Amino acid sequence: MSAQVDEIGHQEEHRRVPRAMAYSFASLGKNGTRPAFLARLVAPRSRTAIRKDVRRGPSPEEMEKALAILATQANASAGLVRLGDKRILFSDCEQAFIMYAQHGYSMVALFDPVGPREVWPHLLEKFLAAAQGEGRRPVFYQVSKDFLPHAFDAGLRPYKLGEQAVVDLTRFDLKGGAWLKLRRSINRAERDGLQFSMLAADEVPEVIDELLSVSRAWLASHNASEKGFSLGTFDPAYVKAGPVAVIRLDGRIVAFANILEAGGHGDAFIDLMRHVPDTHRGMMDLLFVRIMEHMKAKGFLTLNLGMAPLAGLADHHCAPLWNRLGREIFEFGERFYNFRGVQAFKSKFDPVWQPRYLVVAGRGLPLASLFDVTMLIGGGLRGIFRR
Repeated sequence: MSAQVDEIGHQEEHRRVPRAMAYSFASLGKNGTRPAFLARLVAPRSRTAIRKDVRRGPSPEEMEKALAILATQANASAGLVRLGDKRILFSDCEQAFIMYAQHGYSMVALFDPVGPREVWPHLLEKFLAAAQGEGRRPVFYQVSKDFLPHAFDAGLRPYKLGEQAVVDLTRFDLKGGAWLKLRRSINRAERDGLQFSMLAADEVPEVIDELLSVSRAWLASHNASEKGFSLGTFDPAYVKAGPVAVIRLDGRIVAFANILEAGGHGDAFIDLMRHVPDTHRGMMDLLFVRIMEHMKAKGFLTLNLGMAPLAGLADHHCAPLWNRLGREIFEFGERFYNFRGVQAFKSKFDPVWQPRYLVVAGRGLPLASLFDVTMLIGGGLRGIFRR
């Protein structure tokens, strides 16, 4: 079972760069790895160069305003704003927002701006001005190709991080020979007693203690701490805010995933995925397939399965250094993170692969920015060192 979970996870001087990138890229797709060399590679050379981190979250009024905007948008993953660990910058018209956090010299925005695209250029300009006013570099993490024209206009540079797997639920169907192996896996899981159910938000409080027990068992088995920023955390209020898919065995919850939903039944996003270790080999196949079938029946159009780090990087002779380093890590970095396994697991569900980018100001490899992002996700060095 542990090998399957690794699939999910929601090298002298010229070798140190790929190693550092491997540790950081691994944080894109799971709660995990130890970037021991990354801090030495990109840390400031003097104590006077270190910025004080600002971790203030949104006020209740700001959160209420952000959730009202979120309810009108199609990107379900933007629901991570509910974690409350990011600050919120609103457009002057208050129709859009950017969620962001700060670490070191970086001011890091998560995902595309949330709101109408015609507002993006102004909001981007406002974000850049805010970063400049605080003496920090502007960074955009996991943005889509739709954001890139605005980034180019602002003089920012994109670096491909990998590809996001999005299932088109309108055509998802397990019939046919191509799905035979997956059908066998979930049929075996159900014959062995695993049962799926989707809990509505108002049913989640009844089982929150049981979900917490599963979460703690999962974290302990991975020697992991809770992450954040671009990854969900087990905060009871956050988990209770939406539906939760569960797998039971003999009446006991052994796996769960919370689901973020976009307004208008457009997009859904699988966030936290946790389970009791060594339960059943086909458990995650069953969980994913039944979630897809359930969301399709509810009228949702797409299901976001999250990132496959370093997937889809061009490796031709004209590719930039960033791509070549990324491809080297993808090919030879399995000791750091199961890059191939993550991509292979998500490929089972025939997704559309959508590129995602890191966008920063300045020239040269953006390792300092990537380090700051990794620190935000890991909650500091202690969280990173604990996988």
